[in-house]
Amino acid sequence: MLRKALALTLAAMLSHPAAAGLNATEAKLVAHIDQTNQQALGLLEQVVNINSGTMNFAGVKQVAHVLIPEFEKLGMQARFEDGASFNRAGHLIAELHGGNGPKMLLIGHLDTVFEPDSPFQRFEKLDDNRARGPGIADMKGGNIIILQALKALKAAGELANMNILVVMTGDEELSGRPLALSKQALVDGAQWADIALGFENGDGNPKTANISRRGSVDWQLTVKGIPSHSSQIFQDRIGAGAIYETARILNSFYEELRSEPLLTFNPGRIMGGTTVNHDPLSNSGSTFGKNNVVAEHTIVTGDIRAVSLEQLQRVQEKMRAIVARSLPQTSGDIVFGEGYPPMGPSDGNRKLLSLYSQVSVDLGLGMVEAVNPLNAGAADVSFTAAFVDMAIDGLGMSGTAGHTVEETGRLDSLPKQAKRAALLMYRLKYQ
Repeated sequence: MLRKALALTLAAMLSHPAAAGLNATEAKLVAHIDQTNQQALGLLEQVVNINSGTMNFAGVKQVAHVLIPEFEKLGMQARFEDGASFNRAGHLIAELHGGNGPKMLLIGHLDTVFEPDSPFQRFEKLDDNRARGPGIADMKGGNIIILQALKALKAAGELANMNILVVMTGDEELSGRPLALSKQALVDGAQWADIALGFENGDGNPKTANISRRGSVDWQLTVKGIPSHSSQIFQDRIGAGAIYETARILNSFYEELRSEPLLTFNPGRIMGGTTVNHDPLSNSGSTFGKNNVVAEHTIVTGDIRAVSLEQLQRVQEKMRAIVARSLPQTSGDIVFGEGYPPMGPSDGNRKLLSLYSQVSVDLGLGMVEAVNPLNAGAADVSFTAAFVDMAIDGLGMSGTAGHTVEETGRLDSLPKQAKRAALLMYRLKYQ
């Protein structure tokens, strides 16, 4: 019996967080997250079962009002900031100004892509480690991870003298306009903060995190030609017509811009003919044209995804130059709209990833590597990149099939990611 008891004690010591190189406070953080994991899972199920499609303003607000008391219990000032000025529900803001350490901005979002008319509405546990539900990974799980990490820091006596700002937007999946108002809370937070931590689910792999995200900027190409009977096309006074000119422009984009590393550019919609009616709000339109008439108008809409602001500006200039060449008797104009800025892979971001990876190693969870930017879409953290010293994203809940009715979250990743986040913030406090 004594030998068995000694063996069990040894096993417990080896599995204890301190055995992985954690100090006593870090061990407390880990223990608290383990002890409260069932409550966290219960809160996750509660918010997943609230429909918060971006345009369901009441649902977005309801999720916020479930979470606000959780932040207030931590001693944070929490509120819901109305989004009427940008035609969305609004954002949850929680803040704590308690010390002289680094200022940390924690980013989440309340909304999902699943509106009230979606058939996908409820949390469904599949087994001990997986559950399906609208927004479970993208990103209600990430919101719970933020709370779990902060709760652990409070339980360990570390939160009260930290500087924390939480922004959970209500329109990440379908941004309100103008973006200057929609994203003002993020930009203001980034201007205050030193460090930005994003709790999106990244690529779903807990062994990776994002230190770079490509931006996403819309563009619209409008081309005009001279209408005429088709028998006169290519004559000096008629020229090539709008559709040929548009084809030249798009092919030139393809030929001349593909060499840009980590760049993608996509024409998503094209309309052409004698008349074109375009409704950008509904992403639709109508055309009229006849086979024996040279096309007078075309409109093409698309996006650019660039890895840095410098690349975006360079590519935009190349696109303008290509449009300006013009086949005979045609003219074109390209306009670039609002969008998400790029978050480049800065030295500060690399340092933050290194710290996060070391936390993961010390927890026995292995190293964390950077996500290839080609596999990372635009996200709210990008609006912080120009202002903070370092930023990282993808710290949220692992999952699969995001934005589909098969969206599944890894329940066992919830405490693991919360531990990583809590230890990272604790270590950043004393850097």
